[in-house]
Amino acid sequence: YLNIDDLALKNFNELSGGQQQKVVIARALVQETEIIILDEPISNLDIRHQIEVMEIVRNLVDTMGITAICIIHDLNIATRYSDKVVVLNKGKAVAVGSPQSVLTEEMIASVYGVEAQLTTVNDELLIIPNKVKY
Repeated sequence: YLNIDDLALKNFNELSGGQQQKVVIARALVQETEIIILDEPISNLDIRHQIEVMEIVRNLVDTMGITAICIIHDLNIATRYSDKVVVLNKGKAVAVGSPQSVLTEEMIASVYGVEAQLTTVNDELLIIPNKVKY
């Protein structure tokens, strides 16, 4: 399903970050779990592998009915691939809902201390950070 047959006999530590993420996802699929929890699945990946990993996760959710819970700090990735976001501030949920309803300029300023402009490109929400609020 993930097109990683060529990695079967390789040492995990010798794989690239993107390959490692795919192997972790494959391990979860083999367990036939209904829920996958991924903590920073795209950290330290280049943009191509970030998109590739998130497309795989999105496809699993859409085609196999798996629930994926991803901890992600990149708000633009969250808006692009999430049905629902939970924004945490000091360990407490301060906003829950669709990315479009939750990720507002006011919320970003309040939680992250960053002034940002929100716009839509190809029907997708895009967050453009402007400056840190002091």
